[in-house]
Amino acid sequence: MPLHTGPEKPDERPRAANPFYGEANPVGGMTEAPPQHRLPDGPLPPATAYQLVHDELMLDGNSRLNLATFVTTWMEPQADVLMAECRDKNMIDKDEYPRTAELERRCVAMLADLWNAPDPSAAVGCSTTGSSEACMLAGMALKRRWAKRYADRYPGARPNLVMGVNVQVCWEKFCTFWEVEARQVPMEGDRFHLDPQAAAELCDENTIGVVGILGSTFDGSYEPIAELCAALDELQERTGLDIPVHVDGASGAMVAPFLDADLLWDFRLPRVASINTSGHKYGLVYPGVGWALWRSAAELPEELVFRVNYLGGDMPTFALNFSRPGAQVVAQYYTFLRLGREGFRAVQQATRDVAMGLADRVEGLGDFRLLTRGDQLPVFAFTTATDVTAYDVFDVSRRMRERGWLVPAYTFPANREDLSALRVVCRNGFSSDLAELFVEDLGRLLPELRRQPNPLTHDADAATGFHH
Repeated sequence: MPLHTGPEKPDERPRAANPFYGEANPVGGMTEAPPQHRLPDGPLPPATAYQLVHDELMLDGNSRLNLATFVTTWMEPQADVLMAECRDKNMIDKDEYPRTAELERRCVAMLADLWNAPDPSAAVGCSTTGSSEACMLAGMALKRRWAKRYADRYPGARPNLVMGVNVQVCWEKFCTFWEVEARQVPMEGDRFHLDPQAAAELCDENTIGVVGILGSTFDGSYEPIAELCAALDELQERTGLDIPVHVDGASGAMVAPFLDADLLWDFRLPRVASINTSGHKYGLVYPGVGWALWRSAAELPEELVFRVNYLGGDMPTFALNFSRPGAQVVAQYYTFLRLGREGFRAVQQATRDVAMGLADRVEGLGDFRLLTRGDQLPVFAFTTATDVTAYDVFDVSRRMRERGWLVPAYTFPANREDLSALRVVCRNGFSSDLAELFVEDLGRLLPELRRQPNPLTHDADAATGFHH
């Protein structure tokens, strides 16, 4: 949630309002709109309030054309109806809404089975507001297990967490909020994510765990989780250090099981202690819902689980948030029930096909060099070719926005700050027809961009936003 400040100037200037907004009488007191930064003196008719808010929101971008976000922007009408029916149910109140709680439990069981937990009935998990909360919970469990193991020197020793520099910002938040040192493996050359051996070399007796990303937000590539576990196995044999792995599968944990079934990344690897995913990304549910699962109760310290009874019944809860709607959890269960394994496979394969086809078309324009091709996550990144000097990726992003397309341009992190790229996230609902329109719009812009004397974007930070 971004932080906001108050208005820079007093809200004294009245805004003209359409007389038709005066619901019963067009001239009945609707010559001015209500203030924007203080409560109005009196109430408005509901239709008037709706129209004022609706009109301002028209200036937002079209979410279906937002190729920056991983978040689901389309669901079936039946899911919309279910979510509307459940938006007033408080997810935390499991005693009052036992069937909603049961659907949450079933989703956890389904994910434990999908991610090959040794004993799905022994795996523990919970829903969250998204992967960020799920990552925080997983990090807390790693830190608490480490602190108990080294109780003789904690809190004197400072714990650390090893990860690639490409991690989602929530991991940096976790380390800051919970006073954990972030040890990041930098990018090198054409490797845009964590190197297993380099990660193992950063570990010591104060390492609470290593984070592996199944689907980097920078370029859509999978990190090599099996190789990471093997490097940590070798480290344990050599030093005795037993370092657990958490897999941040925000996107890939809902893609790989269906499209890359032979890829070893999940609970089949004994060193993987926990996994998270975003139900609202490739779990195909509107925001916000995420999931965190642990291999067994042993990986989730009991003292982190709180029990409350003042809402009726005894409710174990492990969450940073408390009250939140049950609608997204119900929508997740609907999606699991609606698609099943074969349905998910078909949807994710279609999305990957669109991504790979679009990547080929972009490369075929001749002005761009692909960094990834959409063959892991349905996401690809590209930059300008070496002989393109008249414009840069920030110019492309800005000009595509004029056509309604939101395409993030951004600079890569440590050791590859020299590389700037564009990223296209293909989601369910971004069809081959829309991809065709995207390529056509991009192709139309190229003659103008090529005629520029030089790149026109002087402030790259202001040119675009990089959204996970």
